Amino acid sequence: MALREMLGETLLSKDGEVQTDSALQGKVVGLYFSAHWCPPCKGFTPVLAEIYNGYKAKGKNFEVVFVSSDRDQGSFDGYYGEMPWLALPFSDRDRKTHLSSKFKVRGIPSLVILDEDGSLITLNGRASVQSDREGEDFPWRPKPIPELLGDEFKGKEGTVGRSVIEGKTLGIYFSAHWCGPCRGFTPTLAKVYNKLKEKGQNNFEVIFVSGDKSDSQFEEYYGEMPWLAIPYGDKRIDQLNQRFEVNGIPHLVILNPDGTVLNASARGKIDADENAENFPWAPEPMEDLGVTAECMGSDINEKPSLVLFMEGVDDLQQDEAWAAGLAVAREFAARGGGDGPALLFFGARGGGRIPPQVRRMTGLPEQEEKISMVVLDIPDSGGYYKSDAEEINEQTVRDFAENYKTLATRQQLSR
Repeated sequence: MALREMLGETLLSKDGEVQTDSALQGKVVGLYFSAHWCPPCKGFTPVLAEIYNGYKAKGKNFEVVFVSSDRDQGSFDGYYGEMPWLALPFSDRDRKTHLSSKFKVRGIPSLVILDEDGSLITLNGRASVQSDREGEDFPWRPKPIPELLGDEFKGKEGTVGRSVIEGKTLGIYFSAHWCGPCRGFTPTLAKVYNKLKEKGQNNFEVIFVSGDKSDSQFEEYYGEMPWLAIPYGDKRIDQLNQRFEVNGIPHLVILNPDGTVLNASARGKIDADENAENFPWAPEPMEDLGVTAECMGSDINEKPSLVLFMEGVDDLQQDEAWAAGLAVAREFAARGGGDGPALLFFGARGGGRIPPQVRRMTGLPEQEEKISMVVLDIPDSGGYYKSDAEEINEQTVRDFAENYKTLATRQQLSR
């Protein structure tokens, strides 16, 4: 059972240990990341408990598993005593860390909703339950993306229908007037958009999903854009933010013509392609850290990431190291499944602001005439592992990617 593999053989209940399989069989599961020391958690826990008990009274096949970020067993015991559901044993810290990383938990409280087979329904379960206290939309399985997008959009000349996007690759652009980085990225995206039009490629369209705080801000900002938009205040805005798990802006999602996701996080691809030569910006198994911190729909802050620092060697050595890293990256991508690869892959060829920062934080020299291989595990409280391999080739990259926790000592990133 997938949930047993994810959560372990047993869980804690109010009456002691229970078998995971029997406790969760046939149930939608909410993983509740929370802690006693967190004031917002203390506010949300009684709300969730009321909703949970209401669902139970209505016969909903719903269970919650508390995944604790408490600092000691005593704090866990006291806090869990206030909860009516199951819990991951506090002693299973490795599993807690893995779950936090797997589901990109950046802050608490967080409620992740899983289907009965262990597949992800939504990372934003907190919003789902709070907006549906009666459970009318339970279990909140996501609607098909074309249905979420709807049939009408705001165009430069007025309202347009769905026909203007049919058969096209789409960019769903989450942005806002008040956001400095957004105002920097919008002209870049517009340049790429217009370049494609100049080339006669009319099979791409962008839909602006606004985070603006007023209709006037929306109108002013949209006035700078050449594409379509969801009207200000439309309920689709919240639905699309939730569906694409938008945690920060600007954020750009690329959809295939059939409505499936091609690239869940494409901003870096656009930034590096002002001449629109790489349309439609499919994700690569290995990316240049000097260009982007995003890879395969995630970023370096969300998953463990292997980085090959190769700035100080010649082009031939760089090409050979890149080929080695890319070969292993493809292996990880192929077996990644719906959650993407367990490990992201980056190379640093030279340039960009991120590689020098990571060098400093991992204690690597600013310049060196060799290739250094490091795994960053930022979700694990900023851990990293430095390889001592004398030679970088496909086998040494594979060995380190598979076994970095045993081949190297965990160290802590400096600030």
